[in-house]
Amino acid sequence: MRALLVAALAAGTLSACGGAASDEVAVVVGYQSKTINTVTAGTLLRELGYFERRLDALGQRTGTRYRVTWQDYDTGAPITAQMVAGRVDIGSMGDFPLLINGSRTQDMGDEGTRMVSVTGYNARGALNMVVVRPDSTAKALSDLRGQKVSTSVGSAGHGTLVRALDGTEVVVENQQPSVGASALQGGGVAALSQFVAWPGQLVFAGQAKLLYDGAALDHPTLHGVVVRKPFADARPEVLAEFLRAQLDATRYLHANPLAAAESVAAATGLPPEVVYLYNGPNGIATFDLSLKSVLREALRDDVPLLRSIGDIAELDVDRFIDDGPLKAVYEGTEDLANPARITGEDPVCGVPVADPAAAGEVWFAGESATRPAATPDCLLKQVKQAGKQVRAAYVPDAATGTRWFAEHAHWVRDGDRFLPFATEAEAAKRGAVLTYAQALAGA
Repeated sequence: MRALLVAALAAGTLSACGGAASDEVAVVVGYQSKTINTVTAGTLLRELGYFERRLDALGQRTGTRYRVTWQDYDTGAPITAQMVAGRVDIGSMGDFPLLINGSRTQDMGDEGTRMVSVTGYNARGALNMVVVRPDSTAKALSDLRGQKVSTSVGSAGHGTLVRALDGTEVVVENQQPSVGASALQGGGVAALSQFVAWPGQLVFAGQAKLLYDGAALDHPTLHGVVVRKPFADARPEVLAEFLRAQLDATRYLHANPLAAAESVAAATGLPPEVVYLYNGPNGIATFDLSLKSVLREALRDDVPLLRSIGDIAELDVDRFIDDGPLKAVYEGTEDLANPARITGEDPVCGVPVADPAAAGEVWFAGESATRPAATPDCLLKQVKQAGKQVRAAYVPDAATGTRWFAEHAHWVRDGDRFLPFATEAEAAKRGAVLTYAQALAGA
């Protein structure tokens, strides 16, 4: 089999999965189904079938058949390993795994990999968070000193933990996200530092509470797409169709956020309310393919940190990033504003939803659409007056803008208004901390 793979690569006619006829091009895509910040190049893209349809249309023009194989992984590390081995052609992963990918393959020169697009990002870093058990007495990361913290070493969640600890010494347990989640529930670790969607999923299920929001670092986090350069050189038309399909999926997500969330939820087993927290309008993740300068700079800043923990050698980020293929199919933007915004008129306050920094949503049970809320106070009034069961209500953190569950937010009364915060520590800086129930009662 290995000999067949090498022969296929040398011929430039097949991807490394092999086994295809001489007139068939096989494309292997590595993705992380539950890392929902990559859905436009992974789960959602696969469910929508845009890539296959574009390749079918391409085949009708070229007379070539294309076969796509999707391989699902828990983290970016195994995708990188498969790419180094020539068994995955296109992959999507977080910023730290992307840099490790580039580092692992840079000595291969033009046989290595290149980053070609972004899937989603958060300009402040909220895609990574640290959670603790609901009964934990910890109020800040410093309270974890000397205790065990689970993370996936080399992941984006690990990077946030290292930055945020700021000298606080903890015992890092290198675990896959699912293993770490079980360890947290079982008391084997004091905290879990992970990437989307693990923090939101555990909090929504009542199995954890948020201790630290990565947005407090105010350092961009992102996920993106990487390709084996030999494949990109041999099949530029396939890469172009992948990027076009990713753009199709991004536009679909923006136009149909609830349907997209339910599609991803059905494919992954994640609660749709959790997927919508990240991928909905004003969500924690902003989806845009552009290789923005601020994101490039964030990747450059990440290299020294990764080197300090021994995960990579020096990396020429500017060489690793190749925006040529994307520029050929999409005119990018430097705008950091989330193009997916909550819109409409608040049904209780009777005003248009205009300020993304204040806007929220309520998803009532039995309803097929969410209701917009112009402000957190308007959201509280909606919930109180409706008298209906709430599937999920979303509010922006008053300090960082991080979209969070209203029920799990910490509230502070500020004059005649209520302010929500994702973490208790941040809320305590602004005044007496109230529960969601107390805020509802006072609305």
